[in-house]
Amino acid sequence: MVNKLHEFVMAMDLKEIEKYIKEAMPDAVVEIQDLAGDGNHYSATITTSQFSGKSKIEQHKMVYNSLKGKMGNELHALAIKTKEK
Repeated sequence: MVNKLHEFVMAMDLKEIEKYIKEAMPDAVVEIQDLAGDGNHYSATITTSQFSGKSKIEQHKMVYNSLKGKMGNELHALAIKTKEK
C-alpha cells in the first residue's frame, strides 16, 4: 500500500496581501475586498506613484510580482484595479 501526501494550502488573508504589496510599493494605498467571503476570491485597488508612465499590463505585473508566487497557490483569485497617484 502506498501512502500519498496531499498538500493543504492555506488561503491568504487581506492583511497578508496588503503587506506583500506595500513591501514592494511602500507609498501604495491598498483597498482589498473579500468578494465571496471565502478567503479565496479578492478584489484589490492599488494606487501608487510607481505606476506613473506604465501601461495597465505593466502595473498588473508589478502587483503580481509583489505577491511573490502566491497567486494561484495561497491566493486563488485576485481582481486587480490599478491607479496612479
